[in-house]
Amino acid sequence: MSPPRKKSAGYLSIFISYYRPHLKLFVLDMVCALCICLVDLAFPFVSRLSMQQLLPQRMFETFFAVMAILVAAYVLKSVFYYIITYWGHLLGVRMEADIRRDLFAHMQRLSFSFYDKNRTGQLMSRVTGDLFEITELAHHGPEDLFISSVTLIGAFVIMLTIRWQLALVVFAVVPLFILFTVFSRKRMMRASTEVKAKLAGINGEVESSISGMRTAKAFANEDAEQEKFRKANDQFRGAKRGYYKAMATYQSGLEFCMGIMSVLVIACGGFLIMRGGMDYVDLITFSLYVTTFITPVRKLSAFVEQYMQGMAGFKRFVELMQVQPDIEDAPDARDIGPVKGDILVDHVTFRYEPEAEPVLRDVTLHIRPGETVAVVGPSGGGKSTLCQLIPRFYDVSEGRILVDGQDVRQLKQHALRENIGIVQQDVFLFAGTIYDNIRYGRPDATQAEIVEAAKKAEIYEDILEMPDGFQTQVGERGVLLSGGQKQRISIARIFLKNPPILILDEATSALDSVTEARIQSAFDQLAVGRTTLIIAHRLSTIRSAGRILVIDHAGIEEEGTHQELMERGGEYARLYRTQQSVSI
Repeated sequence: MSPPRKKSAGYLSIFISYYRPHLKLFVLDMVCALCICLVDLAFPFVSRLSMQQLLPQRMFETFFAVMAILVAAYVLKSVFYYIITYWGHLLGVRMEADIRRDLFAHMQRLSFSFYDKNRTGQLMSRVTGDLFEITELAHHGPEDLFISSVTLIGAFVIMLTIRWQLALVVFAVVPLFILFTVFSRKRMMRASTEVKAKLAGINGEVESSISGMRTAKAFANEDAEQEKFRKANDQFRGAKRGYYKAMATYQSGLEFCMGIMSVLVIACGGFLIMRGGMDYVDLITFSLYVTTFITPVRKLSAFVEQYMQGMAGFKRFVELMQVQPDIEDAPDARDIGPVKGDILVDHVTFRYEPEAEPVLRDVTLHIRPGETVAVVGPSGGGKSTLCQLIPRFYDVSEGRILVDGQDVRQLKQHALRENIGIVQQDVFLFAGTIYDNIRYGRPDATQAEIVEAAKKAEIYEDILEMPDGFQTQVGERGVLLSGGQKQRISIARIFLKNPPILILDEATSALDSVTEARIQSAFDQLAVGRTTLIIAHRLSTIRSAGRILVIDHAGIEEEGTHQELMERGGEYARLYRTQQSVSI
């Protein structure tokens, strides 16, 4: 489902579109539902036939033949229910899988800025909880609506043939029920949507609290976390209270309608019997049909509740699908082709928000193919931001960035990023094995290549000492490994990827000096013939860089080799001497 289509289509039409790939299964479900309706409608009619004709006229063979047919019909009904329960649920699951596929694919397209503004727990709520209720609606909704409609219409038609006056009395209650349902629908929809939003908030708090549990314990702030959760939980409880209040009003009104219907049948039927316009058999048959009548009405009631919850979740799904990526490929975007590694940052200014102060201001920088350039400066000066603009994680506010003479905004994002290797300061490892995390750099790599990458990243010996070697589980976000081990695994991924452009954003910040020195030599080997951009706080690790830039909010303050900058005695020299004195 493409985003442009969603803007012009209603929620219900979008929902129905997910049935199309599974139309055969949907038709099977509806046919079985129709057969179930016919069996339910036949029982009161057969009972009336037996009491009025077969038994009084002593047609016993016909009577038992009809009973045998009824038994066979109920056997078939159980088979139909099996099909509806099994295949119908599979229909819902397949639709859920399609919706989740579309949602995840869309989330993959969304830009960095989207994830800067949205909490993981809230997004997880949309991918899991909301979609489960959509599945229930997808399966039970059309089925219950179809069964109820056919049963109601069929029962009403048969009751008209028995005694039309009494049938009209029964059916007069239905418009009241419909009006009451329409009146209650909006309240329940609003309440259900609020519950979804509050539940997403709770999931966000839980995800944040669990992820930060070690920090909370380190600061002895368990009580504060408990209080944050309590407030979110109370908000959810309040939203649920509103929803259940609306649902209770609806259910109580429904029960009144159903109860009054039976009373009206007995009262009006009794009056007709007194007047000689009806016999007891017809009244019993009517009572049976009223029971048949009540069951689909209850199903309609359940459908209304299910529809409210399912469509509230589907509405949130569509709203998320309508979020457009801030960064998209241009209509005429092209592949980058063989990359030499020439990078030009041309008068670039960047703001995270349109009205915010610039993080980078009029920065111009040319990195020649195969050159190693280091960027240093104060925290918050825009060093990491510059590195995120090159692979186009964000778009420049002013100016342009060229790779091999091509504006990155005119290149396909996937093609551009395939040729750039990034080792970030904040290392992320996927839950799984060390082997899988290294192989993430190039999924088609052989085991020998993975081992070689581990050796170059100085993590191979550590892996061999672990109980399961390369198959050792790293835990959630790599929590079972040390900071240095996580950093070296992320470095091994880049060795495996072997890209023509390297961006090292504090890549050795979590390592001790000895390991850092060993990896630095490996980086030097990897950088040969590649364009390398290094961001570092430890100035001792970038002395061999071809050029060193000192950058802050005002732009590039100094530029030169280590020796040139030391002789100049400016900001770089001051930073270097400060670090040397602290080290000593």
